[in-house]
Amino acid sequence: MKVQVNHDVCEGHGKCQAAAPEVFELRDDDLSHVLVENVPEALKEKVERAIRLCPRQAISWAQDA
Repeated sequence: MKVQVNHDVCEGHGKCQAAAPEVFELRDDDLSHVLVENVPEALKEKVERAIRLCPRQAISWAQDA
């Protein structure tokens, strides 16, 4: 599964990085970035937590095109 961060909404609170540091990184632009192209099943629960914790609801599972 793929996860995405909407940079138009992200305010760089870093809660996603705290919840799933293997998947998210807060960079110098004060935005969260996805580190892995495809989220392994073992990290799915952490990503779900990051999605719930995001105060701006900027993180979501990517829809297949």
